Amino acid sequence: MSRFSYGPWHDGPDPLAPPVDLREALDAIGRDVMDGRSPRSALEELLRRGTANTSGLDELSRRLWQRRSQLQRRHNLDGTLQRVRELLDEALRAEKAELFPDPDDDARFREAQLDALPSGTAAAVRELAEYDWRSEQARESYRQIQDLLGQELMESRFQGMKDALQNMRPEDTERIRAMMADLNDLLLSHLRGEDTSAKFAQFMRRHGDFFPENPRNTEELVDALAQRAAAAQRMMNSMSERQRAELAELMGNAFGDPKLVEQIASLDANLRALRPGEDWTGSARFRGNQPMGLGEGAQAMADLAEIDALAEQLAQSYPGARLEDIDLEALERQLDEDASVDARRLSELERELREQGLLERAPDGSLRLSPKALRRLGQTALKDVVNAARRQGRRDSRVTGAAGEPTGATRPWQFGDTEPWDVPRTVRNAVLRGAATGPVSLDVVDVEVTETEQRARAAVALCVDTSWSMVQDGRWVPMKRTALALHQLVSTRFRTDALQLVTFGRHAKTVELGELVGLEGVWEQGTNLHHALLLAGRHLRRHPDAHPVVLVVTDGEPTAHLERDGEARFSYPPQPATLRKTVAEVDALAKLGASVSVFMLGEDPKLEEFVKLIARRSGGRVVNPDLDGLGAAVVGDYLHRRQSR
Repeated sequence: MSRFSYGPWHDGPDPLAPPVDLREALDAIGRDVMDGRSPRSALEELLRRGTANTSGLDELSRRLWQRRSQLQRRHNLDGTLQRVRELLDEALRAEKAELFPDPDDDARFREAQLDALPSGTAAAVRELAEYDWRSEQARESYRQIQDLLGQELMESRFQGMKDALQNMRPEDTERIRAMMADLNDLLLSHLRGEDTSAKFAQFMRRHGDFFPENPRNTEELVDALAQRAAAAQRMMNSMSERQRAELAELMGNAFGDPKLVEQIASLDANLRALRPGEDWTGSARFRGNQPMGLGEGAQAMADLAEIDALAEQLAQSYPGARLEDIDLEALERQLDEDASVDARRLSELERELREQGLLERAPDGSLRLSPKALRRLGQTALKDVVNAARRQGRRDSRVTGAAGEPTGATRPWQFGDTEPWDVPRTVRNAVLRGAATGPVSLDVVDVEVTETEQRARAAVALCVDTSWSMVQDGRWVPMKRTALALHQLVSTRFRTDALQLVTFGRHAKTVELGELVGLEGVWEQGTNLHHALLLAGRHLRRHPDAHPVVLVVTDGEPTAHLERDGEARFSYPPQPATLRKTVAEVDALAKLGASVSVFMLGEDPKLEEFVKLIARRSGGRVVNPDLDGLGAAVVGDYLHRRQSR
């Protein structure tokens, strides 16, 4: 039998995590693109904002800065000095208590010697280096000072050595001296450019337990040591002059071995030479009341540096930035596992948007929405339009189906038929045929198909106003969503129809759906409906066998027209020439059999008067929808004209 074992997942993404919600992400990007953003900036905004279930880069950055502020507000760098002072006071109290009962002159001399100690902690510790303690408790307290200084000094330079330095014994001190000597010898060889592979392997065999990060070569060892040493130097830079002087003097007593400080100084010099790019001059201000020792202070400075690096990675503001650059392990160390999961999901979201073809590169190198993305946006827009129509009590319309309307009649299937099967009659035929022979089975002779009538083909021109007033009055996105919904309906249900999108401001032009969706609002005077209708007429003439449909979405009366030389003439209030040319183009469309439906946005009396004139002359109609109902109104009018045909 196969045996299985179960345990926590430690490698790679969580296999039980929910899939990335691309539809929500694409809708958010689509809204921003239609609002005038570029696809790249829309994607960046989505990643900064996040999704319903995933924190964005801005929220992760906020938490990082909060963590940084907490480190500096809660702590100060007096921890080592305070602890040394406490141990020194304990030693002096114990020694004086031992001396007090003794009446001899030596005891009085020792008391006088203790009373004459300098007031400074470092100077007092140095003066007592050769003192012969009578009290065992005092001797132990002084030894603890030496061990504390040694442990703090080593921990400030070697990350992860705290456990190794617990319960130090004399032989452990000798091991540290040997490790420091071997380490500086290794670094000097590396600094001279020698091959240190063998020396590094020998060093790790002898002293590897001091390096829990387990570097694989000399370069990795140097990286780890240089980062820690630079953090320790920044911590010293952050102290006051008095604190630095006190610590520098105290460190000569680390483990009771003045040579250890010399070894540390050599180590720092070697690391500075090997890694001059590290931050050796920075500092930070700590203003809290929780003291930190040298080791904790160095770790705090390393944490601050890591937070700064993570903040830069989350900002994504440097050239070639990618979400894969974010150090997820560091993010989890500084925040929590949820933050790491959120960053990973954002990276997966960006990658999936690209890999599934929702974003693509344009020939000029910029990002743009792919046809696949436009189809998804169109599906959402059309769904919203259908829902809006239902809320307004309009008849529901299907968005998919065959290219013909069922007549209600059926006939036997013939080779080459593409009409849908009439399933009830097909099954009934099979039952009647097989009633006398046993089990029912379908045969080709049983199949009946639904007869459909050929649906008329339409040539549709949707003319949308792109003047600045559409942007200014919040009509920009509803206009684009309307175009998306109509395009989706035509491309899915009425594939034989020819849809042309025309934008008009000072000039008019035909555009593809992606160009319209990504169109940015530009301040430009002019509403050239004359030019738009001229382009619509050209589209209708290219499809003489199709039923002509012209739909116009605008919020202002015509204020520009096209001259013979191709230049647009603008005037406000509108010139009579502008109105005459526009009406003449409406009449030309009417001769082609096209009625013009105008969807008037806003409450402009002059515009209302003009569009009513257009409707009368072309046999069309005027609709004044609100912004939420614009898409339903345009799609409904298109369907009505097809059905009436």
